[in-house]
Amino acid sequence: MSRTALRICPLCEATCGLTLTIEGTTVTGARGDRDDVFSRGFICPKGASFGALDADPDRLRTPLVRRDGRLREATWEEAYDAIAEAVPALVRQYGAQSVGVVLGNPNVHTMAGALYPPLLLKALGTRNLFTASTLDQMPKHVSSGLLFGDPFAIPVPDLDRTDFLLLLGANPVESNGSLCTAPDFPGLLKALRARGGKLVVVDPRRTRTARLADRHLAPRPGSDALLLAALAQTLLAEGLTAPGALAEHTDGLGELGAALASFTPEAVAPACDLPAAEIRALARELAAAPTAAVYGRIGSCTVEYGTLASWLVDVLNILTGNLDRPGGALFPLPAAGPRPRPAGSGKGFATGRWHSRVSGHPEVKSELPTAALAEEIETPGEGRIRALIAIAANPVLSAPDGRRLDGALAGLDFMVSVDPYLNETSRHAHVVLPPPPPAQSAHHDFAFNGFAIRNQVRYTRPAVPLEADRLDECEIHARLVLAVSGMHGAAPSEVDETVIRATLAKETADPRSPLHGEEPARLAGLLHGESGPERRLDLMLRLGPYGDRFATELRADADAPAGTGAGAGAPETGAGGVSEAGLSLDRLLAHPHGIDLGPLRPRLPGVLRTRSGRIELLPAPIAAELPRLRAALAERPAALVLVGRRHLRSNNSWLHNVPALVGGSNRCTLQVHPYDAERLGLTDGGRARITADGGALDVPVEVTDTVRTGVVSLPHGWGHDRAGSRLSVAATDPGVNVNQLLDGSRLDPLSGTAVLNGFPVELAPLP
Repeated sequence: MSRTALRICPLCEATCGLTLTIEGTTVTGARGDRDDVFSRGFICPKGASFGALDADPDRLRTPLVRRDGRLREATWEEAYDAIAEAVPALVRQYGAQSVGVVLGNPNVHTMAGALYPPLLLKALGTRNLFTASTLDQMPKHVSSGLLFGDPFAIPVPDLDRTDFLLLLGANPVESNGSLCTAPDFPGLLKALRARGGKLVVVDPRRTRTARLADRHLAPRPGSDALLLAALAQTLLAEGLTAPGALAEHTDGLGELGAALASFTPEAVAPACDLPAAEIRALARELAAAPTAAVYGRIGSCTVEYGTLASWLVDVLNILTGNLDRPGGALFPLPAAGPRPRPAGSGKGFATGRWHSRVSGHPEVKSELPTAALAEEIETPGEGRIRALIAIAANPVLSAPDGRRLDGALAGLDFMVSVDPYLNETSRHAHVVLPPPPPAQSAHHDFAFNGFAIRNQVRYTRPAVPLEADRLDECEIHARLVLAVSGMHGAAPSEVDETVIRATLAKETADPRSPLHGEEPARLAGLLHGESGPERRLDLMLRLGPYGDRFATELRADADAPAGTGAGAGAPETGAGGVSEAGLSLDRLLAHPHGIDLGPLRPRLPGVLRTRSGRIELLPAPIAAELPRLRAALAERPAALVLVGRRHLRSNNSWLHNVPALVGGSNRCTLQVHPYDAERLGLTDGGRARITADGGALDVPVEVTDTVRTGVVSLPHGWGHDRAGSRLSVAATDPGVNVNQLLDGSRLDPLSGTAVLNGFPVELAPLP
């Protein structure tokens, strides 16, 4: 007999609500949840394939432990025994820095990936942290940190209310959005135009997003910072700035004009390969719009001047008065995030608190460039990484020069991989810990609600009971923390309870908190939840911006007759979704489709954590980088450069093992403009050799005018052809690893982010 269950989709940043159809313990169908307060029934092909991913026969069911050189099935006890024996011993012998941690993109799509890696890093004491951020979004974190003092204070476009949207290097119709959590991004863009607004897309490819636009500009890849600088220069030079109330919270407005004076539209036009008049007209149109938002993503981040481009996005929003304004770009307020603090100065943001051992790369947000991981493993000497813990990470495909990293991983003394698949990276592990399928896991979006275009909160418990031979993903992580910290064998729940005790001790010791002076143990006893992670979620909701900080239960305890307890039930919520008593896990569970917390609202100056307590519009690291951008005006552009691309039915290297999501237009082909194809002697369906810093690849050619001249495009996440992996569907059409064209030497210096787009290549036909 079939039943239905709700589940938040974990397959991209849109976080759509799903209604699953379940036969026994098998997910047989998935459709959009029409009552979901955020996604309202929207679903994409990835979400519709939830059941196929959940039941993928290649998913690992039991741990694997390497014995006699081969990975063999093992019990959970054997797997954690091996970790507890190897990792602490290496730390004792070689020090904490002998262990590295790699976190992949899927971590932010799970509760476990949000709650436990910080505890793992603390237990290890290592500074060798590498994440997908330096392959994706770190420039935005750095620019936000320098501007606002908080690398997580990232404003998002107010898509529901804006009159003018300028998108750079973003293709949300196919990616579903990035650092902008917005279900049904295509529908939102269509609604923008339907209400009389304008959409301008800047992209060297005529993407599906560009086809929706009122205007599509196709500049030379990598020139985003120059284009944005010219837009800002035009606003300043022509007196079109109108920061309004932002001016009283901003330092550096007076100095910005001189800093950008040389980036006139005429000066940048040759490098951008756009007419100066078109650049100037775009600046004037941006200034004249009643409300506007500028939004840049992957294409403007993973380039040589990614941090400058990310900074200039917000400079434009500030100069036009659209930052922190309805219809502009606003700061979300997630329910499980910290409660807003009074405005004032903070610690500020800085990079380079330590440096990588081999090349001296500065730390950024406690991370080192993933492009440097191979050299940190290979290079002998004190501090060499000898053990690696990879959680939901496949850097052999996602990082530059996967061939080199592949060899480096093979030389590790010990490696742990938390991954459902034996993929190109996890095949090197000595222990593989497989999490259960997503239907068997609870879900709350700790990360993406911080980038959501509307404040809301949702939580779904497991749709299918956990199978007897599996561990919950949170327990897998908790046991890993215990195994590396010398507490192997302790109850996994102790990890969560330790966090709860520490959090409440800090809260009750804070004179500014309404809980000051309360007894932490008493408060911990008031938390609800069937598991440690649920209790932690309850704690975060109660202490968060919409929470009651235990007020209801404390009052009930004070008023209750002897022998009765508090918290037996949850009060009814009001019309706005949350009662005056505030938000808690019980109240969230009473609303299975989520609670709408309202549109984004202005939050300045409360979000500012700079040392000055103000927006620092021209921070010193940015000012020091501008001469390098200025020098780019005189550089001769490469004849041919490469950009990546996304597909609606794909997400990095995750989903190529699901039959419904591969094939058709989701292919690993090199897209070439007809003019370039004729010039180079290439034919549609033929093959070509593409060469760059890191080597050469032989690829099938797709001739299309969706890419501009001088640009070729190859998707990332492919290259499933290595022996030892167990991805039977992906192996039938493995494609090539585009990042093998890079040797890891091209980085954005301010963020350590790998340059994955806009780098020069050479192309020649193959017989």
